[in-house]
Order: sequence, then C-alpha cells, then structure tokens
Amino acid sequence: MRKIEKNKIVNAFLYPVLFILVIGLSHLIQLVFELNFTHYGVYPRSIKGLIGIITSPLIHGSFNHLFNNAIPIFILGSALFYFYKEIAFKVSAWVYLMVGIWTWVYAREAYHIGASGVLYGLFSFLLVSGFIRKNIQLIALSFAVVFLYGSLIWGVFPTDVKISFEAHLWGFLSGIILAFYYRKKGPQKIEYHWEDEEEDKSAYWLEKEKEEEPLQKVNYIFKASQKKENPSE
Repeated sequence: MRKIEKNKIVNAFLYPVLFILVIGLSHLIQLVFELNFTHYGVYPRSIKGLIGIITSPLIHGSFNHLFNNAIPIFILGSALFYFYKEIAFKVSAWVYLMVGIWTWVYAREAYHIGASGVLYGLFSFLLVSGFIRKNIQLIALSFAVVFLYGSLIWGVFPTDVKISFEAHLWGFLSGIILAFYYRKKGPQKIEYHWEDEEEDKSAYWLEKEKEEEPLQKVNYIFKASQKKENPSE
C-alpha cells in the first residue's frame, strides 16, 4: 500500500516538474544566447501571433516572472495529477489551448507571454470542481486552494497594463468550464448505503412473532382405575 501511494505522489509531481523544467530551459536559452522570444507570444488576431497559442506559456520576461508562475503551477499541478489523475492530462491540455486561442481572439494588441493563464486555469478548476462534486476530500482541497491562492482573483481585472489580465481571465473561465464539463469523470461523491430501515423493522418483528408464538398445549386426562372387590377377603 505504501509503495502504491509513493508512486502516486511521484507521478503527481513528475508532470508539473517537467513543465517547469521546459519553461526554465526556455528562459535560460534566452539569457545565455542573448535572445528574445517575446515575438513567439500570442499576438491577437494576427497570423504571426497564432504560433503563440503553443509557445506563449513557455516564454517569460524575467526570472521573477518565471518564479512567480513556477511555484503555484507546481503546487496546483501536483494537486491536479494527484486528486484528478484520470482527467489531469485532458484538463491541462484543454486549459493550455483554450487560454491561447481565446487570448488570440480577444485581447489587447500586444505580445502576451507567460504561463499565468495556465496557472489560472488550474486554480479555478481545483477551486470549483471540489464543490460541484460534493466530495469532502475535494472540497477540503478547494478551501486549501482558496487559502493559498485566493488573491489570484484580482489578476483577472485590468489593474496593470504590463500584465495580461486577458490571459488570466480566459484561464480562469476555462478552468470553470472544464470543472463542469468533467464533473462526471474522475473522483465522485462518496455515498454511504445503509440497510433499509423498513426491512430491518419487518425482519425484527417477524422474529419477535416467531418467538412469541404460543406453544402447542397437550392436555393429558388421568383416570384412576377401578379395582374389583376381592370376595375372599
């Protein structure tokens, strides 16, 4: 049992770590070779910006930008692959694509880069999915997500022109949509089945009736025998 649980934890950590290594390597290549990959970001409603649907989450403007995305992606991504392992790949892939496509369709005319849109998708999926599944363990996870990253909600508003709030908003919405879409797949509410009370009562009373059935009475009538008088006496 311990080995199975250990493998489950390792697999949950594996995929978020691999993604973080990829985005880290991408940024390191920029620094070492003095390159700028910003033009591979999403540029809305332009042919040149289509490639950003795939590449934009892999590109970050600074190590600070990278770090701020990497840590929550590791935590939320690991939670997704641990608790929702059956649908984790599908949810991750759809969030990734939906954020890119919707940002390309509707966002300001600028290059949008970074994995924060994906981060917001993971955040909202874990937040909403636990409540709609009514699973106590997953609801606890939802509350933990709120406690750790509830402040992320402010990122969907245009508070800073340097931040792609559009990607945050689309990521947040994509997570909610996927939470409802996949609500019947993966872990579900644990239901406890009790024996029917009526059946129990009827069985009980049948037993009582059997116990209380009067015993069959057998009456024995005793007649004393009449002795004949002996004439010799």
